[in-house]
Amino acid sequence: MAVTYYYDHMTKPKQAAYRSMLAGLTELTDSFQLPLLDAKELSEVFLLLRLDHPELFWASGFHFLHYQDSPNLIMKPEYLFDKGKVREHQKAMASRVEKLARPAKTLSEWEKEKYIHDFICENIRYDKLKKAYSHEIIGPLGQGVGVCEGIAKAVKVLCDALGIWCMIAICGNNPEKEIKYRHTWNIVRIDGQYYHLDATFDNSLGKCSVTGEEIRYDYFNLDDKNIFRDHEPLIAPAPACTNGDHFYYKEKKLSFTKQEDVKKRALQAAKKGKLLTFHWRGGYLTKQVLEELLEQISEAGKERGKTPHVSLNWSQAVLRIRYTEEPAPELEPDVNMEEANEGEQE
Repeated sequence: MAVTYYYDHMTKPKQAAYRSMLAGLTELTDSFQLPLLDAKELSEVFLLLRLDHPELFWASGFHFLHYQDSPNLIMKPEYLFDKGKVREHQKAMASRVEKLARPAKTLSEWEKEKYIHDFICENIRYDKLKKAYSHEIIGPLGQGVGVCEGIAKAVKVLCDALGIWCMIAICGNNPEKEIKYRHTWNIVRIDGQYYHLDATFDNSLGKCSVTGEEIRYDYFNLDDKNIFRDHEPLIAPAPACTNGDHFYYKEKKLSFTKQEDVKKRALQAAKKGKLLTFHWRGGYLTKQVLEELLEQISEAGKERGKTPHVSLNWSQAVLRIRYTEEPAPELEPDVNMEEANEGEQE
């Protein structure tokens, strides 16, 4: 089940160019004809084609020629590897995807999505050097490293293999916010509803593959309202995501609207010595509300004779609490402010 969302939303001339590119790149052709488009349109089709078809990991760029009065262009693609190496990587990637997908074949859609998300968070490190292959599936699936583009492509390839509707969303950069690069993530359809899934952001928070900490799910099935609290506007079409029912913390009954529920779960976490990660949806997480929640968390620590350590993803109103054995201090706990855009802003 390979979703070609961008193709389906193109004009007919762009679709014609897309089909010619897809055929030429699939055959590893040195040059091929395309219907006449301007340079900007050509770049857009090339980008969106590779988001629809992340299995085309070898296509890294192109040049084109146009002869006066000709209705066509000559496209000369650039490949990351020589053709023999591409075919070797193709076989390795097909085998890798099949092997990874096999254990999840009988799971529900939501469980398949979680399986893919957890694989990324447990096994992939963010490549701060941003090597060329880290932008493609061979980075995450072959080398265990990737940037947001390669991670989103790996998620889509695995979703395609497991029959989950999935596309790659893309937003622009924003120099005013020191966001130098475009960012990509995924939109999935679970039980007929569309959701945002950003495995890169969750990976940057949990750093599970590096530290072994518990996986984070702050960006697992968000709606539009919540994802765009800390994501820039999209620069390509995408379906509206208006449903929050399958948001991870809501599914796991870890999305609280009452402060007494926070206190109750904090007491349990302190008693058992377990991490507690929860989402606050009892209105906006203002500074005053945060102080009130921290007071509840501190009180739970005092009752158990333990000290709370709090991490906060303020954009998404997600808190993580860890209690340690030393007696609770009189002051409110220190709060570690988390940044879920690691790598993208550097």
